[in-house]
Amino acid sequence: MTIAIDARLNAYRNGGIPHYTQQLINAWCGDDAFPPLLVLQSRRQHGALTDSPRAQHATLYTPPHHRAEAITLPIEIGLRRPSVVLFPDFIAPTVRTFPAVVTIHDLAFLHFDDLLDDAARAFYGRIRASSARADAIIAVSQSTKRDIVQLLDIDPARITVISEAAAAFARPASQPDPHRTVNGTLLHSGTFLLFVSTIEPRKNLPLLLEALRICRDRHPDRNYQLVAAGARGWRDAPIIAKIAELRLQDAVTLTGAVAEADLHWLYTNCRIYANPSRYEGFGLPLLEALACGAPALASDTSSLPEVGGTAAHYLPVDDAGAWADAIEALWVDDDTRATMAAAGPLHAQRFSWHATAVQTRALLESVISQ
Repeated sequence: MTIAIDARLNAYRNGGIPHYTQQLINAWCGDDAFPPLLVLQSRRQHGALTDSPRAQHATLYTPPHHRAEAITLPIEIGLRRPSVVLFPDFIAPTVRTFPAVVTIHDLAFLHFDDLLDDAARAFYGRIRASSARADAIIAVSQSTKRDIVQLLDIDPARITVISEAAAAFARPASQPDPHRTVNGTLLHSGTFLLFVSTIEPRKNLPLLLEALRICRDRHPDRNYQLVAAGARGWRDAPIIAKIAELRLQDAVTLTGAVAEADLHWLYTNCRIYANPSRYEGFGLPLLEALACGAPALASDTSSLPEVGGTAAHYLPVDDAGAWADAIEALWVDDDTRATMAAAGPLHAQRFSWHATAVQTRALLESVISQ
C-alpha cells in the first residue's frame, strides 16, 4: 500500500494550502502507527519537507497550475504506482490510473467573480470536473461542505468534513515580554486591536477601519489602535487609501507579513482580536487567536461561527456601527475579556493536526479498500 500526497505547491508559495500540506505531513509522519507516506515534491523544493524516516520522497517535474498539468502530472505520479493520492490544492487529474482524494478549502472564487486572474481562473475552473471524478472529497468545514453541495452539485455522501487546527499556537503560561518590536514598530501589550490576514477585499478590513473611526470619534480619550498583520494582496490600494480617507494614519499600524514568533506575540498580547471577513472556508487565524487567549470578535458568516463556537462573539458582516459598539464595550470590560481569554484555549483544544491526520488516513484507506 502506497499513500501519497501532492506537495508540489510548497516549493512555490507560502499560505493556507502549503501550511495545510506541511502540517498534515508532520502529523502523519510523527505517529509511528501510521503507514509510510510518499511525499510528491517539486524539483524546485529545497530539501525534503520532512526528515522523518516514515516518509519517502519523489521528485516531480510538472509545476503546479501548469497548462500541461492535466496530461503530464498523472503520468509522473502513475509511474510511482500509488494506492491513493491526496491532492490538497483542490484539483486532481481527471484522467489517471490511481484513486484520488481532493481537499477543498473554500469556494471563494465562485462567490467572488473577480477573485482570480486569468491563469488561476483556468486552473480552478477545473473544479467541477475534478470534484465529479474524485474518489472522495475532504471539506475543511461544514460551511465548505454546504458550498460544495450547492455550488458544485456534489452528493453530500461523497464529502467528508475534516477540520484544520491551530498548529503550535497556544496561550503562554506567563507574559514575560510586555513590549515587542514587530517589523520595526514597537508595540505594547494590551493596547491594540488586532487584524490578521492578507490585505485584500474579501477580508473586509475597510469595515474594521470604519468601526475604528467611530470608536475614536466617540471616545478620543481611549486612543484605540489597530495593528493589521499580513502581507499586501490583490486590489489592496483602495483599502490602504481608506486609512487616509478616514484620517486614521496615527491609529493604524500595517506590519506586513510577520514571523510566526511575532504573530504568536500579537495574538497573545492584543486587547481584542477582530476577524471581519466576508467569507472563510475555515478561518484559521480565528482559531489561532482563540488558542492564544485573545478575546475575539468575528463575522457571523460562512465557517467562522463553526470554527469559533461559543468562544467568540459574532457580528453582522456589513454593520460598522455594530462592530464599533462591540469593540467599545469589550475594550473596557476587563471581566468579559478575561472570561473569553480563558474560554478560547479550551475551545481550540478540540482541534488538532493529529486528529486531522487520523481522519484523513481513515478516509484514504477507505478509498483503497473500495
